[in-house]
Amino acid sequence: MSYGKRSGQYFKFIIYLVIVVLVNVAGITLFFRADLTANKIYSISDASKKVAATLSEPLTIKVFFTKDLPPPYNNTERYLHDLFEEYAIYGNKFFNYRFYNVSAEEGELSGKAQENQKIANNYGIHPIQIQVVDKDEVKFQKAYMGLVLIHGDLIEQVPAITSTEGLEYKLTTAIQKMNNKISALLSLSGKIKIKLFLSSSIETVAPHMGVRNLANIPAEIETVVKKLNQKNYNKLEFEFLNPDQAQDLAALSKKYNIMMLSWPALAKGKIAPGKGVIGLVMEYGENRLAVPLMQVVRLPIIGTQYKLAETAEMEENINSSVERLIDINEDIGYLADHGTLNLAGTPPGAPGRPPAEEPATNFRALVAQNYSLKNIKLKDENIPESLSCLIIARPREKFSDYELYQIDQFLMQGKSLALVLDRFNEMNPAGQQGMNLGQAPVFVPLDTGLEKLLSHYGIRIQQSFVMDENSYRQELPAQFGGGDRAIYFAPLIKDRFINDELDFMKNIKRLVALKISPLELDQERITRNSLKAHRLFASSEKSWQMRDRINLNPMFIKPPESSENMQSYPLAYILEGNFPSYFAGKPLPVREVKDEKEPEQKPEEQVSKSPSDTEIDLSQIERQGNFLPQGKPGKIFVMASADMLRDNVLDASGRGANATFILNTIDYLNGREDIAVMRAKVQRFNPVEETQAATKTFVKAANIAGLPVLAVIFGLGVWFRRHSRKKQIQMMFDR
Repeated sequence: MSYGKRSGQYFKFIIYLVIVVLVNVAGITLFFRADLTANKIYSISDASKKVAATLSEPLTIKVFFTKDLPPPYNNTERYLHDLFEEYAIYGNKFFNYRFYNVSAEEGELSGKAQENQKIANNYGIHPIQIQVVDKDEVKFQKAYMGLVLIHGDLIEQVPAITSTEGLEYKLTTAIQKMNNKISALLSLSGKIKIKLFLSSSIETVAPHMGVRNLANIPAEIETVVKKLNQKNYNKLEFEFLNPDQAQDLAALSKKYNIMMLSWPALAKGKIAPGKGVIGLVMEYGENRLAVPLMQVVRLPIIGTQYKLAETAEMEENINSSVERLIDINEDIGYLADHGTLNLAGTPPGAPGRPPAEEPATNFRALVAQNYSLKNIKLKDENIPESLSCLIIARPREKFSDYELYQIDQFLMQGKSLALVLDRFNEMNPAGQQGMNLGQAPVFVPLDTGLEKLLSHYGIRIQQSFVMDENSYRQELPAQFGGGDRAIYFAPLIKDRFINDELDFMKNIKRLVALKISPLELDQERITRNSLKAHRLFASSEKSWQMRDRINLNPMFIKPPESSENMQSYPLAYILEGNFPSYFAGKPLPVREVKDEKEPEQKPEEQVSKSPSDTEIDLSQIERQGNFLPQGKPGKIFVMASADMLRDNVLDASGRGANATFILNTIDYLNGREDIAVMRAKVQRFNPVEETQAATKTFVKAANIAGLPVLAVIFGLGVWFRRHSRKKQIQMMFDR
């Protein structure tokens, strides 16, 4: 009996052991993870899965990471392991990764670790210095925290991974970029020509400019090109040109956008007067780019300095220029005339621009990471058919009917428009520096013609600015009393006024608006045309409008006395659907071209022309066809504040909420919502939800008096229970 019972226990133990082993085998072969975080930050996005699945050649990732790093760096390596495991599932045999041991063990560096460190250095991955807190002391430690991606002949480095934030987005976009670059390079019919223009005459004056070894520049650049050729499928071709002074150097400089130097007699006549050109140009087909080769710097006291680019800098510039030249990114149009926002920055006091205008270079740099911005001059050309989206930012000049017709028909083709318009033109008094001399700028209403297009599509921009009590607060210097003051024309957009129904907006918790005008929907027109209107964000319920005489001096802005004059105003919309053409049922406009070659007639020579028997009145010929009265499904983004694109609002890294919002919106307009969702999920700013005053009072009272009251009630309950039990026992013995 005892033997049978014991054998049954052994049998059960063996069965349980087999089950445990099988479960572990299944866990190894069947990958499964449950990401319980709200933003799914520990799982790769759909965009990453698609990019990994499209790999057609082996992609290898080599990771160089020092082990046993202190917090917060110790979790990064584990995060990379988990992330690459998921990439490998969807990349199948084409996705490979390896972690290299570069750490010293027991204070000594093994031969294998030394070899791995050399490999890392050859790839451009060098140790970085991190801060360590050990035994209440702040120390600094050098550590390897980088990786390199190798895809075909292409190599992409991520030299420093100090945080897991945005790492998936960085890796996925890098892989996608390499995929696009390989496809573009392999499809090239010819070679990319890299031309070095360097006049030998400059060598005589170069030592006096502080430029040494100028004669070695051609050999150095040729070496760089040979090195890059190995990574670009041998598609680069180097050519050295030595233009002499007999050539038209000014025309050469203008054609290729390269630097021309000219100098008088120097060193008491030892150096004869002369001139020459220096520059590096890359050409493929009709595309041409000038690569920076020499910089001119003016230093206080020292004066003008000339500096040649370092070899590493030249290599990086040439490599990035290859990507721009062959257009590895999707094209996106940007209207570059009609006084639109200058993305290259405007020098103070430039004609037609306000003094010291804040540039929008960050916007251009951030968009250029995933798109190729194509400047469109609507006055001289039509919008190319290849574009799927057109950005129009702060136009100041009026559009002709034909130009509006081009924009209208672009939308009718199922394309997208991103309209970031100003309702006012901010103008400073003539000859003054604006508020510096106590004169406030004047705000003149703008009427470019786009307003009537938008009104026809079902949205209007009101002629006012939105002020909000929930606004950015400016710290005042001590000489002005310290403290802070509200900048009412810079509303802070809080979470509950941001639309989280759209996936790419879900993790954006707060925005900052600036000099923004409210929008108004024509609900009847929207409904009649079956359009969808997504309100992206709005001001708070403590907002009001400033109309007519506008003065944005914070000292003179006061909220309305009554809250009845306050309400929430919509500030950004996306409309989508089949838009009706503004020109349906109207005469189609034509481009008006002035023939400058035709000589002007004198008054006595001018004869009134009227159709004769042999002449044809062309105005009587009607045109049909080549016109879309009803559009295919398209999208329009409207926001009435160009200041939202400036560098003081958009951070250069693109991690801020405002930058994420702008980039996500552009991705959404271009049908890349999956990329937008991936970018937005790294937004870690999660403010506590606001509560009403009554709720705050209740919580405070509960914390102060509630807990003691609960303790007393619990104590009374225990006392009554014991007292009741005592009575029951007494009654039992009394019987």
